[in-house]
Amino acid sequence: MILYNVTVQVDPSIEDAWLCWMKSEHIPEVMSTGLFTDFRFWQLLDVETTSGPTYAVQYFAQSKKDYETYIEQFAGDMRKRGADKWADRFIAFRTVMQAV
Repeated sequence: MILYNVTVQVDPSIEDAWLCWMKSEHIPEVMSTGLFTDFRFWQLLDVETTSGPTYAVQYFAQSKKDYETYIEQFAGDMRKRGADKWADRFIAFRTVMQAV
């Protein structure tokens, strides 16, 4: 099992619209690739929020190959659409983990 984690700190001025977009558009689009079996969407607590709230989306893939296929075929376009829509009002970083 592979966990692809995307952590995002969001400018407070876009938080509500960004949450709606994530739930109604972006996450369903990622899941529609068929490369992830499940996801979880979290708000981080007990973290510095002066720059804005922080969220994490965790996508679960059966294999590293599925994750790599997503990165190679889909991630670039999806990241670009997010950047085009929200510009510099968010900061994201990504990590990939394997169950042991």
